[in-house]
Amino acid sequence: MIGRRVTYRTADGVRIPGTWRHIFIRNGRYFLTDLLIYADGLVDCWGLITVEEFEEKVRSGWVATTLPDGAGASAHAMATWKFGEPRNRLTPELLVAEVRDAIDRLNRRPDSIGRCMAAVSAFLADRTEENRAAARAAFLAIPASRRRRALGDMDSKDWPLRTLVAGPGGRTYLPQDPPVSQESYDRALAYFEERARRLAEHDAGIPTDGPATPHTPTVHLFPLCPDEPVADPGPVALRDDYPAPVTIGGIPYPSVTHAYWALSVTRPEVHDAIAAADTAATARGLAAAAARREGWEHLRTAVMTSLLRAKYDQHPRLAEILLATDDAILVYDDVNSAYWGENAGSGRNWSGRLLELVRSELHTRRAGIPGL
Repeated sequence: MIGRRVTYRTADGVRIPGTWRHIFIRNGRYFLTDLLIYADGLVDCWGLITVEEFEEKVRSGWVATTLPDGAGASAHAMATWKFGEPRNRLTPELLVAEVRDAIDRLNRRPDSIGRCMAAVSAFLADRTEENRAAARAAFLAIPASRRRRALGDMDSKDWPLRTLVAGPGGRTYLPQDPPVSQESYDRALAYFEERARRLAEHDAGIPTDGPATPHTPTVHLFPLCPDEPVADPGPVALRDDYPAPVTIGGIPYPSVTHAYWALSVTRPEVHDAIAAADTAATARGLAAAAARREGWEHLRTAVMTSLLRAKYDQHPRLAEILLATDDAILVYDDVNSAYWGENAGSGRNWSGRLLELVRSELHTRRAGIPGL
């Protein structure tokens, strides 16, 4: 079953989220491998293919759902073995349904469970047999491997669901279940009424520490920056290489980038040449030709934090631009550094994260919290 595993791939500079599960490929013998499923509807099982092409590979048996007794199997570079009395839990239809559900979830669309719960809500609001039949059909459309987790209740599992959609006197999809009694049906109704009450309380509640996600759209700080200050720079002024002079220890630097690279070296003449460079790109180039200060990788984050604080303390107008980003995630692109830049998902985005820290400190100052 596909769980909460997370992966991604990058296509044309865009990060495409994905998930994965184990499967067997039948290529002569059976090979244990990873099936990668992506939000754009592509599936990777020894090559990127569409869902329709994947479905054909499943139906042909190349993606195996039946593992014969005595068949040879292999996990690359790990082990080889033969199946002994295998118990097969998948069918082609079940595997394809799981993959389609995963694509829906990656796109934040209702999957088969979401569609079922919407149908159940419609039935509870208007308890006609027509609505019950629709809810039952939606429940049975959930892959069998996921039904017992549909309610997210590992104590009751799917008992309330299968009882509700069967109705009094009806039979559930499990052959061992007896016909639904009126008492069992009433208990299922009570379960959903209590569940609705808890969900309403949860939805109405405000997290004690505030929202977990920002309400302001993400701000991307792309690597395009003027060499001279402009009258109304907007978010580009938040870039480290924007020409906003900062004074550190009595020494003026043309930008945060100039100061950062100048402080990364120990030789005074190299420091001075970097500080006097005509552009931030030139400053970086001069620093690249010199040796870094010993242990620079342990110092650089604190140095950059101090420089950003200085920039926004010394340039109140730029501080207003930073504050105007509200609670947005700041995504900083840096073609030269996967440490400072987010770089389409391949970097750590430390410049963006530190800007968010300094922004929070500016808000704290405005709030007048004593002692901070």
